[in-house]
This record gives sequence, C-alpha cells and structure tokens, in this order.
Amino acid sequence: MASTGLIAVLVFIIPMCFTPGPNNLLCAAHGSQHGFRKTIPLTLGMAIGWTTLGMFVAAFTSFIEEYNTFFDLLTYVGALYITYLAYKIASSSHLKEETKTELLGIKTGIFLQVVNGKAWIHFLVLMSMPFTAFGSGFLANAGLVILNLFFGYPAVLTWSYFGTVLRVFFKSPEKVMWLNYGLGVSLFAVAVWIILPH
Repeated sequence: MASTGLIAVLVFIIPMCFTPGPNNLLCAAHGSQHGFRKTIPLTLGMAIGWTTLGMFVAAFTSFIEEYNTFFDLLTYVGALYITYLAYKIASSSHLKEETKTELLGIKTGIFLQVVNGKAWIHFLVLMSMPFTAFGSGFLANAGLVILNLFFGYPAVLTWSYFGTVLRVFFKSPEKVMWLNYGLGVSLFAVAVWIILPH
C-alpha cells in the first residue's frame, strides 16, 4: 500500500475512532458509574460487533449499497436504542450500588453496532473511494477492518478510563447527578445527530 494511501486511511479512521460517538460516550458513562474493569466486557462486545459488522460489509459491499432503506431503518432503530441508554444514564443520580445503571456487557456492545446505521456507513465509506489505494477485494477490505480495530479498541478503552477520571472529580451526590445528566444529554445529542441528514 502506498504511503499516501495509508495516510488517507488513517486521517479518516483515527478521528472517527477517538471523537465522541455512541460507543465512546457510552463507555465514558459506564466507566464513571462502574469503573474501568467492569466496563471492559462492554468494550469487548463493541470490538466484536464492530469487527463482525466490518467483515460483513467487506464481503457484501456492492450488495449492501443498493439498500438505502435498510440503512434508514437501522439509523432510526439505533437512535432509539441510544436514546434509551441516554435516559438510563441521565436518570441514575447517585453512585450508590442500588442506584447505578445496570452493568452493560458483551451483548449490549455487540447489539449497539448492529443497529448503528452510521457504523454501516463508516465501513462503506472506508471501503470505497478514495481508499482503494489499500487494494480491492475482500482481503483488502478485511485489512481495513483490522486496521480500524487497531485504533478503535484503544479509543473505547481510553473513553472508559476517562469516565473513571470524571468519577474522581464528581464525588458528591449533587455532582454525580450533574455528571450523569451531562453524559446522558451528550449521548442523546449523538442520537439526534445520527438521524439528522448530513
């Protein structure tokens, strides 16, 4: 792969992985309530779901591009699911065990990727022009998926740890309430952004 092609791919992948989005904000919120270690299963589910989705798109890119209605449906379902998660986070006002949101695990991480219409679009864009310098065919696309995982998983881990840092600074019940509101509203804003035309 030409160095200019690799740079173009990385310029696309790295900001997409590390900027706020459903995965990153959910990891921050979960990390702030349950800690870094208990957020790892959620991040593993995200990695599994993201990679599986990427491989599926890699295998059926041409076929998938013909079904825009399917993506529209996924976008709305995903936005509703993210809104539900945002509500659960925002309505949890304390860090006491009985008032925390439920622990989210591997299944939630996987399911979030399946209904995330923007994740589908991410891979379709990644596997189309101008990124064809990586090559063509399934193996080239699979290489893009692995490269994406190489940056994507550290991103969700980073945001999970960031959530635990926030927890240190928001210890009082009132501050915890505002932290959860802030994270919940931020996640809801992502849900709204997802359904807006771009």
